[in-house]
Amino acid sequence: MGEVEHREIAPEEAGLRFDRWVRSRYPGLSHARLQKLLRTGQFRLDGRRVQAGTRLEAGQVVRVPPLGPREKAAPTRERPRPSTRDARFIRELVLHEDEDILVLDKPAGLAVQGGSGTHRHIDGMLDALAEGGERPRLVHRLDRDTAGLLVLARHARAARELMHAFQQHRVRKLYWAVVLGRPARREGIVDLPLGKAGPRGRERMTPEAPDARKARTAFRVIARAGRVGAWLGLMPLTGRTHQLRAHCAAIGCPILGDRKYGDGAAVPEGAPSGLMLQAIELELPHPGTGRPFRIRGRPAPHLREGLSWLGMEAGERLPFSRLEDWPESF
Repeated sequence: MGEVEHREIAPEEAGLRFDRWVRSRYPGLSHARLQKLLRTGQFRLDGRRVQAGTRLEAGQVVRVPPLGPREKAAPTRERPRPSTRDARFIRELVLHEDEDILVLDKPAGLAVQGGSGTHRHIDGMLDALAEGGERPRLVHRLDRDTAGLLVLARHARAARELMHAFQQHRVRKLYWAVVLGRPARREGIVDLPLGKAGPRGRERMTPEAPDARKARTAFRVIARAGRVGAWLGLMPLTGRTHQLRAHCAAIGCPILGDRKYGDGAAVPEGAPSGLMLQAIELELPHPGTGRPFRIRGRPAPHLREGLSWLGMEAGERLPFSRLEDWPESF
């Protein structure tokens, strides 16, 4: 058997599930063996027991127990370069670029990181945005089906500062959503804990999960289409997986196109396709200046179609459609 190792989580590994991180580092470690090591507390994260689904943060330290030769890390393989097509594609997504950060306008349907069966993703294209040999770093994520603003760090210092800003809820994010039905109130806060539960491969975020954690979302109705649907502004006050989708469904207003949380009712006949959710605007402390940096994206084509389906226009300047209309804190 080997010796105990201690490995620090790199900025680009932030947000990964712990079990996925282990599989990438120790491909010879079986699922059953990993579960036993977790159950007996032999893997530790910052000195504490860790669960398979725990999301990692940059700078955390993993205690790796002694492992057999076949379970040890495989030699690091060189990351494949993005194709000419993908390099051109990701450059076209850049909305803002300076010496500290980049902001991409991610389309719906494109994953941020790879996983089982996912071979084309933002992380796999980042070498095309390298500057001086330094590859941009991911500091947060968006769901595959969610469109909108994705911030990247140019270097390690910027990554640390941005990660801390996201962790400390110093980043304000405004999402647009087209929902079915209409909330009982024009504004409010959904305060409903969420955790993952359900059969493997069909898990959903639900308040009934044993590990449900605090989750809060502020919402404002931007416009209504009678009782058929509404255009909502959403501001996540916590950062749980699928939080906005689960919270909209919980108040009886599933996001148009959300088969996972709205079931078949969220995909009515004749409606445009796609999940009608977009991260449209954000504000964060710029790692280079320390001053607030605000950027707004372009309404995604499919979201424009969703609004049009309700008889609305994405270009309208309506209350709460912009971040400046929202309170600084809740």
